[in-house]
Amino acid sequence: MLGKDLLARLAADGEQSVGLTRGDLDITDPEAVHGAVAQHRPDVVVNCAAWTAVDDAETKETEALRINGDGPRNLAAACARTGAKLLQVSTDYVFAGDGTSPYPEDAPTAPKSAYGRTKLAGERAVRTVLPDAGYVVRTAWLYGAGGGNFVRTMIKLEGIKDTLDVVDDQRGQPTWTVDLADRLVRLGHCALAGAAPAGIYHGTSGGETTWYGLTREIFRLLGADPDRVRPTSSDAYVRPAPRPAYSVLGHDRWPAIGVDPIRDWREALHEAFPIVLAAERP
Repeated sequence: MLGKDLLARLAADGEQSVGLTRGDLDITDPEAVHGAVAQHRPDVVVNCAAWTAVDDAETKETEALRINGDGPRNLAAACARTGAKLLQVSTDYVFAGDGTSPYPEDAPTAPKSAYGRTKLAGERAVRTVLPDAGYVVRTAWLYGAGGGNFVRTMIKLEGIKDTLDVVDDQRGQPTWTVDLADRLVRLGHCALAGAAPAGIYHGTSGGETTWYGLTREIFRLLGADPDRVRPTSSDAYVRPAPRPAYSVLGHDRWPAIGVDPIRDWREALHEAFPIVLAAERP
C-alpha cells in the first residue's frame, strides 16, 4: 500500500526509482540484499517491507523478527557498503501505548507486543549500523487505495451492516499513505543534501481521534447516518496482541529540517476518500 504510493510519487517527480516486491527480493537473505543494492546503487533505500500481522506475531515472533529485525539490519549493512541512505518505516507499537500526550521522537520505548518488539529491533539495527545515514520514520493507522485497511473495511461494512460497534478507547492518527510517501521523499532529499540529521522522525497525521470517531467520519463521507456507528470498548474485541490505547505521536523534528508535519487527519481523509472509495467500490 505504502510502496505503491511511494513509487507513484517518485514517478510524478521524474525521479528514477526501482520497486522490488517480496518476490523480487527476500530482505532476510543478506547475500540477496547486498546483491540488489550493489546492482542498483541507489542514493536512498526505503524499506516498506514488514511483517504486519500483529496477532500472528504473538505466536510466530521468531519469524516476524527475521523480517522486521534481521531484514532492516541486512539493508543497513548493504547501504553501509555503498554509502546509501536508509529510510526504515516503523510503528507506534514500539511505545507502551499508555501515554496521555503525544509521544516525542525521543520518548522511551516499551513495546507490549511481539510485533512492537520486532519493529523496535529493526529500528535499533538501522541506527546501530548506520548512525549517520539511518532514518527511522514511525507511522500508524495507515490507509490508502493500494491495499486492505480500516477505511476500506468500514466502507465495505457500511453497505452490508445496519449498525457497527467500533472501539472508542484507542486514540491515534489516521494517516494516508500518499501523505506519508510525500514526507519520505522529502526526508530523502533532505538527507542527501545534508539538511536532515539521521535518527527518528514521526510520520503520522495531525490531530487525533478514535476508531469510532474515524468510522463516523467515514459514514458522513459516504452520505450515511453516522449514528449507525456505536461506541464500544476494546474489551469487546479481545485480540492475541494488545493494542495501544494511545498512539498519538509528536512531530517536532519536521520543522527543524524545514518540512511541515503531515496535515490534520480529517483534511487528508476528505481528499483521500474519493480515491479510496473508488478502489473499494470500482
